[in-house]
Amino acid sequence: MRIYHLSAECYPVAKVGGLADVVGALPKYQNQAGLNAAVVLPYYNRKFVREHQFDIVFEASSLMGTERFDFEILKERTNVLGFELYLIRVPGLIDREEVYSYPDEREQFIAFQIAFLDWINWSQQRPDIIHCHDHHTGLIPFLLYHSVIYKRLKNTPTVFTIHNGQYHGAFSWNKANLLPEFDPAAAGLLDWAGGINPLAAAVKCSSRYTTVSPSYLNELTRQSNGLEYLFYLENWRALGIVNGIDSEVWNPDKDSMIPARYSAKKINPGKQQNKLALCQRFGLDVEKPLVSFIGRLVIEKGADLLPDAIAHSIRELEGQVNFLLLGTGDKDTEERLKILAEQYPENCKVYIGYDEELSHQIYAGADFLLMPSRVEPCGLNQLYSLRYGTVPIVRSTGGLQDTVIDFGEEGGYGIRFDQPSVADISYSISRALAVYQNTDQLQLLRKRMMALDFSWNQSAGQYIQLYKSLISQL
Repeated sequence: MRIYHLSAECYPVAKVGGLADVVGALPKYQNQAGLNAAVVLPYYNRKFVREHQFDIVFEASSLMGTERFDFEILKERTNVLGFELYLIRVPGLIDREEVYSYPDEREQFIAFQIAFLDWINWSQQRPDIIHCHDHHTGLIPFLLYHSVIYKRLKNTPTVFTIHNGQYHGAFSWNKANLLPEFDPAAAGLLDWAGGINPLAAAVKCSSRYTTVSPSYLNELTRQSNGLEYLFYLENWRALGIVNGIDSEVWNPDKDSMIPARYSAKKINPGKQQNKLALCQRFGLDVEKPLVSFIGRLVIEKGADLLPDAIAHSIRELEGQVNFLLLGTGDKDTEERLKILAEQYPENCKVYIGYDEELSHQIYAGADFLLMPSRVEPCGLNQLYSLRYGTVPIVRSTGGLQDTVIDFGEEGGYGIRFDQPSVADISYSISRALAVYQNTDQLQLLRKRMMALDFSWNQSAGQYIQLYKSLISQL
């Protein structure tokens, strides 16, 4: 079974968020299960690309509106990532360093999708499934089924996975001329709220669409930035599959990025050694519970609540808890956190930016991981924390709700709260302190967490069953 995954991100080639982690792991696990899965990305002038060798396997030119553009398909030689990696390069358009935020971003992703379809249209080997990820590839199902140019591919099943339904990639109908010729009678499939909406088009046109957790699938009918009614209508064609994690990369027993490796059999000594190294680096008291935050400092993650919640907790708990935050994003939130760290230098440290190695060290060394998200389609950070025996403190939403059971319930291992508010966050931190002070309970929770299996094996299997069901309907 030949599968092409199309995405704007893939770890370690280009990463902005969790999308990259998923696309960097799922195809590898599918290949281990016997599939022939490959990843297709835009070309990025980044470290991974510069340090690996690629062969040009296809060259052509195509049209975007009245403008002709040249493109080439490059294949990484060694399959070092555990799958075939293809990059689509368009000189002057898709050959830059950053993933997003260019003024011609719409043209970039339109050209990316046209080049991919042109390539496989000419290819000797037709894929069995085209698996598209997020709105950047959302036009593929529509063009595949409704453009006369690609009629030989019309029977190819498509799967569309929504990693974040808040971003649609919408643009004006005055750019419709940039698309390949399509059946005018099908134009309504592109439209939502008077514009071309790639996310909506993919939901309407793909053979099946998925979300990255069952709870998020239901939440989209209530909160999806204007597409709520569409998700209500199309819900019957959807499937919620919780993301997995790459248990080879995220493994405290083999992790070369952490000071002390440890396993489920020797959790406490390993956690303590990593915590000691982390606290020494940032000047924190190792005897106090360490609550961490890792992620984008944006409103969706509840980051705007952190400064007030942390200040309140430090005061209410009389300085008996420490905080370490790693992230970047909203500049106002960044400044407020810096001021907070200056006000409480013995209890709060902030690292503005992103550091992959430091994130591993925090998962290994922290006692708790805080995720006060307003929106969290699946969440990977809580899965990493579980793998490293770090108790997640999460808001009950999306994938957080599906993957974390409160320790107050039978078999529970985490801390959950209902509202994205300073009061709920502060109360949850006080519960964390109580857990920390009960050594036996903390040890029990750590054992439960590290015994869980959130690897990609099960999730990859669910996608494979979905693929098989679509192929059987041909």
